[in-house]
Amino acid sequence: MVELSLANRPAIVTGASRGIGRQIATTFAEAGGDVVICSRSYEDVESVAEQITETHEGRVVPVECDVTDAEDVRTLVDTAIEEFGDLKILVNNAGGSVESADLLHRCDEEDFEWMLELNLKGPYLLAREALPAMIAAGGGSMVHIGSVNGLFGIGLAGYSEAKSGILALSRNIATHYGQYGIRSNVVSAGTIETQARKDEMEQTAEESTDASARDRWLDQYPIGRFGRPHEVADTALFLATERAGFITGENVVVDGGLTAGLPVSFQNAIYQADEPPQDR
Repeated sequence: MVELSLANRPAIVTGASRGIGRQIATTFAEAGGDVVICSRSYEDVESVAEQITETHEGRVVPVECDVTDAEDVRTLVDTAIEEFGDLKILVNNAGGSVESADLLHRCDEEDFEWMLELNLKGPYLLAREALPAMIAAGGGSMVHIGSVNGLFGIGLAGYSEAKSGILALSRNIATHYGQYGIRSNVVSAGTIETQARKDEMEQTAEESTDASARDRWLDQYPIGRFGRPHEVADTALFLATERAGFITGENVVVDGGLTAGLPVSFQNAIYQADEPPQDR
């Protein structure tokens, strides 16, 4: 098996105190990478850095950063350069949503603006600040963690609009800065079973009058399960390495088949897809 290495490719991973971001930071350290990780809580991200460096080769430096604040972002990028000499990889992972803002008519202006700030302005600020450093380093890779919410209409107003905007941001970076050795790609994730997502699904099931709420959710996934954080992290790792050197401006969908077609129950009812093929 070909090993993916991040040796001599310093990285920044935002939103790394838990969930997907934490797994990306861990995976990058496993690949021998030096990583600056950040979240809005220094204590949380410091704890993550200590846990990763106990068992992995790469150096992990924690930084407190609000990705919607330009000064914080500048400090974050400066820290990576001071610690590691240059910057080759940026993973824009930090993001979030307001669950009560599920549909547009229930999404107030303040929540809508907050989700655009965190999920779109933050990546813009990081990319803008990282570009000169990456160009000075001879090129690099940006990986933006998007969502299937940005690909088709499934609710979460504000969040979905921002994640759709990430696709345009990434493509513009790819086309405008490819001449300087910069690659930019999106990983659009489906439902990933982080602890926060598990808690959310349990709460949804408890509040729902439909006892099969989780099963109905799962029915959208042909592969029969939700995703795991390492499956997003492994994709981000590949895109960050030179093994993906000719891939840029792309959207890699990691969603267990969610966006491939209609729900499993529909396929079974209409096409009898649950009847396995027989030997001819």
